[in-house]
Amino acid sequence: MAQFTVMVTDDDQDIRDGIEIYLKNEGYKVLKAANGLEALELLDVNDVHVIILDVMMPKMDGIAATFKIREQRNIPIIMLSAKVEDSDKIHGLSVGADDYVTKPFHPMELVARVKSQLRRYVSLGTYEDKKQRIEIDGLILDSESKEVSLHNEAIKLTPIEFKVTELLMANAGRVFSIQEIYERVWNEPAYNAENIVAVHIRKIREKIEADPKNPRYLKVVWGIGYKMEK
Repeated sequence: MAQFTVMVTDDDQDIRDGIEIYLKNEGYKVLKAANGLEALELLDVNDVHVIILDVMMPKMDGIAATFKIREQRNIPIIMLSAKVEDSDKIHGLSVGADDYVTKPFHPMELVARVKSQLRRYVSLGTYEDKKQRIEIDGLILDSESKEVSLHNEAIKLTPIEFKVTELLMANAGRVFSIQEIYERVWNEPAYNAENIVAVHIRKIREKIEADPKNPRYLKVVWGIGYKMEK
């Protein structure tokens, strides 16, 4: 089995070391950084499969680091924060994070989130109706290469955005409820999932739609959910 590398970025050494112990017990290689700048430096010289990124850090915080990472990479990012308000979670997800864990947390919960992100990142989990290459009016998704393009222009999606798009494109014309999208993509029960799904839908629209307010592809079906137009 391939060994996956997880980067733990937090300015608290005790938190870094504690998370490292649990991750290594699960067989992961662990890199550690004390701030966003150190994280970016490590990314330049290492293959990293999941990033755990604290929000509040000196030199470069987690939000700024996420912006920089998303300029070139679609590595899954799990954001850590002591802020528990929904607005804080939405902000973290809107800048490109794939998951959001509030402090304090149980280390095994975080390990479970890492495993969930890796399943999506390396496509160990599949949809029963999954197709390798899907095309809808110039919008092309390749499940093997994890690439999306629109009229031959590459579209950069985060891993979560990719999986949402893949689910909807593979079942074009079918309406999915918010709960079903969350359970199929996040692979866990939907609890307060409305805002989380809505944020990712909005980000996908901003990337694939010429006019996100009048979408051609990703449509809302009021009171029911979302669908990808055929």
